[in-house]
Amino acid sequence: MTVHFPFQNSYSALPDSFFARVAPTPVAAPRLIKLNRPLAVQLGLDPDVLETPEGAEILAGKTVPAGADPIAMAYAGHQFGQFVPQLGDGRAVLLGEVIDKDSIRRDIQLKGSGPTPFSRRGDGRAALGPVLREYIVSEAMFALGIPTTRSLAAVVTGEHVIRETALPGAVLTRVASSHIRVGTFQFFAVRRDTDAIRRLADHVIARHYPELSGAERPYHALLSGVVARQADLVARWLLVGFIHGVMNTDNSSISGETIDYGPCAFMDAYNPSQVFSSIDEMGRYAYANQPRIALWNLTRLAECLLPLFSDDQEKAVAEAQDILGAFSDTFSNAYQAGLRKKVGLFTERDGDDALIQDLLDAMAKNQADFTLTFRKLGDAAGDPAADDARAQFMDPGAFDEWARRWHERTALEPQSAAERQAAMHAVNPMFIPRNHRVEAVIQAAVNNDDYTPFEELVKVLAMPFEDQPDYAAYADPPLPDQRVLQTFCGT
Repeated sequence: MTVHFPFQNSYSALPDSFFARVAPTPVAAPRLIKLNRPLAVQLGLDPDVLETPEGAEILAGKTVPAGADPIAMAYAGHQFGQFVPQLGDGRAVLLGEVIDKDSIRRDIQLKGSGPTPFSRRGDGRAALGPVLREYIVSEAMFALGIPTTRSLAAVVTGEHVIRETALPGAVLTRVASSHIRVGTFQFFAVRRDTDAIRRLADHVIARHYPELSGAERPYHALLSGVVARQADLVARWLLVGFIHGVMNTDNSSISGETIDYGPCAFMDAYNPSQVFSSIDEMGRYAYANQPRIALWNLTRLAECLLPLFSDDQEKAVAEAQDILGAFSDTFSNAYQAGLRKKVGLFTERDGDDALIQDLLDAMAKNQADFTLTFRKLGDAAGDPAADDARAQFMDPGAFDEWARRWHERTALEPQSAAERQAAMHAVNPMFIPRNHRVEAVIQAAVNNDDYTPFEELVKVLAMPFEDQPDYAAYADPPLPDQRVLQTFCGT
C-alpha cells in the first residue's frame, strides 16, 4: 500500500521570499506513537496506511510523500516585546496543503523535522515531552470547542536530542488552517516590501476571509476580521482557564486559531496573575494579561497594513486605530456572555456582571479550583443541596453568601433546574489537561517508553463535558506535592 496525500499547495506558489525550500532531515528509526485516526479521515487520508512503517517514515520526515512541496515559512516577530526581524520555521517543515471533507484547506506540517535556513544554530529537532504536550493540549482544546491547530500524529525518531540532558527525539504532525502569523506580515513590513504585504494580505483574504474579497476596503476589512477572531479566541481561553504562555507576535495566528503550544497550561486554583512559563519571568503573558497582549499584537499587525490603507500616513493610522478600538467591546461581549453561560444565566439583567465578578473575586481569595467550581456549580443548579462547589473554597461561607444571591437571580428565569444544569454542564468541562497529569504522561513515556497513560489521558480529554465515572480521578486537582509550578518551552 502507498501513502497518498491529495496535496493542493498554494503557499509554496507565492514568491520565494515567503519561504525557504527545504526537505525534512531523515531520522534513524521512526516509530509511530499515536495516529489521530478521525482527523486522518477528515483530511481525506487512509489511517490504515498511515499506521504502516511507510506511513511512520513520512510522519517522521524520513520519506517525502508524492505531491509534497516542503518549505520552511519566513516570519519575524516580537518576542516578549523585543522585535526580531527574522525568525521563521527553525524546526518545522510544511509538507503541503490538503482540502478536507468540509472543503477547508489545511496545512500539514512536521514539527521537529530537522534544521532549516531559519534555525539560528538550533538543531531543528523536538524532544518527546513537548511533542506529547502539544498533542494532548491541542486535541483537548479541539474537544473544548476552541479554535486550534490539531495533532495528526506523534512519532519517535529513534534518535536523541540534547537539551539539558539527552532526551528521546520525536516529530509532531501538525494540522492548521494555515501557519500565517502576525509575524509573517512583520517579516515584510520591516523590509518595507509593500508588494509582498499586499500579496500576503490577498492570500489571507482568499484563504481565511473569502467573504471580504468584494469589500470596498478589503484590507481594512481584513484587519477588522482578524481583530474579531482574536478577541473571541482569547475570551474562550479565559473561560476555560487556559494560559498560552508565550503570546509573541510570531505565535499569533491570522486565522484565529490557537497555535504553538509551548509552555502552555491550564489553571488549577483561580488566580488572575497566574504564570507557568519558565521564560515569562515578568508575567507579561499571565492569565489576565492575555486580552491586553492580544490587542498589542493586533496593533503590530495594523502597523504592517498601514501602507495598504492609504498613502496618507495620518489617515491610515486613524483608520487602523478605529478598527482596533473594536477589540475591547468584542472581547468583553464574548467573555461576559461566556461567563453568564458558565453560571447558568439565560438572560441579561443589571447586576449580572457584578454578581459574576464577586464569584471570581471569592474564588481568587479562597484558592478555589477554576474548573471544578464552575462544574460543581452546575450540580448545585440542579440540586440546591449539592455542596461540592462550596467545598472548593477555603472559607465555604464565602460561597454560601454568593450562592444565596445567585439562587435569587436564577429564580427570576423560567428554566427548570434540570435545564439549567444541562446548559451549565455543556459549557463547564469536567476534564481539562491538568498540568500534573500531563507531566505524569510525559515522564512515563520518556523514562519507561510507556504510552498507556498518554492513551488514557487523550481518551478522557476527548469527552471533557461528560462525567466519565470510571475516570473521575482525572478531574481531581493536584495534591500539594503534585503541583506543577513551571512549564517549559520545547526548544
